[in-house]
Amino acid sequence: MQRPPFPPVLDSTLLSHFRACPRQSLLESFQHWKPKTHSVHLHAGAAYARGLEVAREAFYGQGLDEATAIEHGLKALIEAYGDFECPPDSAKSLERMCGAFEFYFSEYPMAHDAAKPARLPGGKLGIEFSFVEPLGLEHPETGDPLLYSGRFDMIVDYAGQQCGEDDKTASQLGASWAKQWDLRSQFTAYTWGARQLGIRLDGFIVRGVSILKTKYDTQQAITYRPTWQVDRWHEQTLRDVRRMIECWDTGLWDYNLDESCNSYGGCSFRKICL
Repeated sequence: MQRPPFPPVLDSTLLSHFRACPRQSLLESFQHWKPKTHSVHLHAGAAYARGLEVAREAFYGQGLDEATAIEHGLKALIEAYGDFECPPDSAKSLERMCGAFEFYFSEYPMAHDAAKPARLPGGKLGIEFSFVEPLGLEHPETGDPLLYSGRFDMIVDYAGQQCGEDDKTASQLGASWAKQWDLRSQFTAYTWGARQLGIRLDGFIVRGVSILKTKYDTQQAITYRPTWQVDRWHEQTLRDVRRMIECWDTGLWDYNLDESCNSYGGCSFRKICL
């Protein structure tokens, strides 16, 4: 049987899609099928994140004044957004994303923000923190350690704690938005990755900005990750990856055929399964 190459590095997106539907992860991450149209949510979110990164580096790292740092970040956002054509029914146009960027710093001005980038071992500021660490399993083809990678916006000092910080864009905010992060595997994985490097995170600050056609709003949630929860994530992830290796080995990739086919506007591979 001819098998697709098994990825040497796994991340939270690949694991999340495999847990939702193994068939989706086969098409997306192993056989590399791509939709013909690029998601406006992913494109606009990436441009927004790039703008935040550049502004923070300019202010905290280079010592520029806040207005100049925001100007640099705005320029980076515009360049990252490029000539992408936003669908008419979406609020995430270039103009609205620039407005969301300026709104963010009006709500969380860097000069007075209680969450400031931490100074990490080696002297690097904790802006755009990334890691690649052995997961504890062997790669099924090479026998090398199978790796897990992650990247999040910041590690910050906040109210006497050291926390991760991640920025999200959303269509709407509310009580359900804040609650969704408490068991989110993404942030548990990030806590595990930092721990592998000797960095202890007490929790995560998640900042959301909702982008509508007529207004913006923001909400901040704090979610904690005690040691037992991180250990449970790691044990569960090892079981999930072993199941992924079994799917790859046998060629039998299960279909979900349930809610994941229609969630978040519908799976991009829905027509293929039909």
